[in-house]
Amino acid sequence: MPNGRHSKESWIAFFFVLALGFWITGAVSAQEQDIEGSQDHPMISRYQGSLADGYEVREYDRFVLALGKPTRDEAGKRVAEKTQELEGKVTRILYSTPGDRSAFEIFRNYEIALQGAGFTVLYKCLPAECGEYYPFVISWNTRNLAKINPRNSNLSLPKEVHYLAAKAATPEGNVYVSLLVAMDKRATYSPATLLEVIETKEMDTGMVTVNADAIGEGIDATGHMAIYGIYFDTGSSEIKPESASTLEEIAKLLSQRAELKLLVVGHTDNQGEYDFNLNLSRRRADSVVKDLASNHGIAATRLRAAGVGYLSPVATNDTEEGRSRNRRVELVKQ
Repeated sequence: MPNGRHSKESWIAFFFVLALGFWITGAVSAQEQDIEGSQDHPMISRYQGSLADGYEVREYDRFVLALGKPTRDEAGKRVAEKTQELEGKVTRILYSTPGDRSAFEIFRNYEIALQGAGFTVLYKCLPAECGEYYPFVISWNTRNLAKINPRNSNLSLPKEVHYLAAKAATPEGNVYVSLLVAMDKRATYSPATLLEVIETKEMDTGMVTVNADAIGEGIDATGHMAIYGIYFDTGSSEIKPESASTLEEIAKLLSQRAELKLLVVGHTDNQGEYDFNLNLSRRRADSVVKDLASNHGIAATRLRAAGVGYLSPVATNDTEEGRSRNRRVELVKQ
């Protein structure tokens, strides 16, 4: 197995060779019939003879990985008993597979190849456990894939549903796979394979900035302003370098308004112990105050640090999206 000194390209080559060894790839017949712009994922190829009907790549997106039996939520929506929210590069490929092969055979080829390449299966269900509606449980919607070929409308009436979720660690971050293989109740359709690969990574920050004027307007309107452009590693109060532009704008506002005094209030999500989060939020607020004073020349007497942990959420802590909104620094007018 490659070690941490290997490049990402080495890992990709390693995965790809193992996939070849388990018959998933080969010369794809009628390659010209793949939808325009599609290609196999460099880590995991197609089952031999398959054609790409749907293809989508998003450099950074949210993905909910299904890790449990199908059930229904309070609203009656089909969901998995257990899920994991991921963020990173998401590649989704929908294949139509050879009609003379069973869904089970195709599924097992993928499963063996993934395990041989160092992936750990996190959850798996076969037809009896998955049921007919598991395609609607996972984050699946073929209509969201670009340029769907009509031949793969077979997932609208699924049967013989096979699903697995798997994970592998690489030097560049964790890679997750969501794989669904199913037949159709109408015998005219061949098996379909939906392969989704999620490569977790840090988000490109600094794409949206809040300027001094916007911060000032927010404080004038409500007496406080939530700031999401100050970044910390999990459990740390050390400000990350990508926070620099946001801190510069806060300092700019304070320089423009000599009379303005602010409370700098740290907020966390509810992950971890109460006392730890309370202390962490205060230490993060202290770090912001110290940065503004030492690096931007703002008088420390104009700033006061406070931390409230997860006592004042602005969203639910039951989802990653909500927790990310709760992790913030607020500027409060004194």
